[in-house]
Amino acid sequence: MSIEKHIKYFLAATCLTAATAALADITAPMNFTAAEGVGAPAGTVTISETKYGLMFKPNLQGLDKNMHGRGFHIHTNPDCGKDGMAAGGHFDPKKTDKHLGPYDDKGHLGDLPLLTVNEDGTATTPVVSPKLHHISEVTGHALMIHHDGDNYSDEPKPLGGGGARMVCGVIKA
Repeated sequence: MSIEKHIKYFLAATCLTAATAALADITAPMNFTAAEGVGAPAGTVTISETKYGLMFKPNLQGLDKNMHGRGFHIHTNPDCGKDGMAAGGHFDPKKTDKHLGPYDDKGHLGDLPLLTVNEDGTATTPVVSPKLHHISEVTGHALMIHHDGDNYSDEPKPLGGGGARMVCGVIKA
């Protein structure tokens, strides 16, 4: 085989590998919650597989600043209706019924690290969930940002005290 053919095959394989890698990331459109239907756009969150767990890269705008970060979770249902309540509870396939945050394997699988909101109402700092490793684990679920923070506990308030559901998106393949 000629060197030109080797180069063609190498380039084709490289392009195919790059295209396949790009398909591994998925982007969830995020919208503010609304009583009826879907609210105004808030931006996107791109989800990527890393050797440390799933990375969630937000590109969000219009959020009010929260000094302690926002509660950020995977919810069970792929539905953001009814002020986000149609998304159901935190993703908990092992039925632990415990909100213990992203670093304790004895709690909800859907508990993610806090989402940082900047002074200008944007959120762009990625977070990594060490309990989640494959995009297939979160596909078909909702991604939720709560109005308040999260103390990674059910005390003194259930579910970390995240409060109202503020921004939601459905994770689709």
